[in-house]
Amino acid sequence: MTGALAENSSPPVPSEAEIKALVHAFYAKVRNDRSLGPIFDRVITDWDPHLAKMCDFWSSVMRTSGRYKGNPMAAHLRLKTVQPEHFQRWLELFAQTAREQFESDLAEGFADRSENIARSLQLGMFFRPGEAAVRPRVTE
Repeated sequence: MTGALAENSSPPVPSEAEIKALVHAFYAKVRNDRSLGPIFDRVITDWDPHLAKMCDFWSSVMRTSGRYKGNPMAAHLRLKTVQPEHFQRWLELFAQTAREQFESDLAEGFADRSENIARSLQLGMFFRPGEAAVRPRVTE
């Protein structure tokens, strides 16, 4: 089926091979990105284990395989140079890669999940209860 999902249809489920292809293509882009590449270069010295862990993560997210056993929040809290704008770039590259790899329904499923994950990580990393929210100035 292409286009919008039927009312009672389940979203498509990617195969493990499709997840691996997405993860590897995405992180190839990340490594070459001027904004994200340096952050990853500082913390990842051996890419094979990281890519395998990310395949496990996305398998758990998209296939409910339960293969991922890590703590994404703890891992991201250790990244002191990550800023909110880095999440936006990550999401852009991820959605772009998903659209290149998959039909629209599956690509959108990956993009939706990535946005929810990013939102959760950003809240954990940057939200501080009791601090005044920074609001843009409105000029008339």
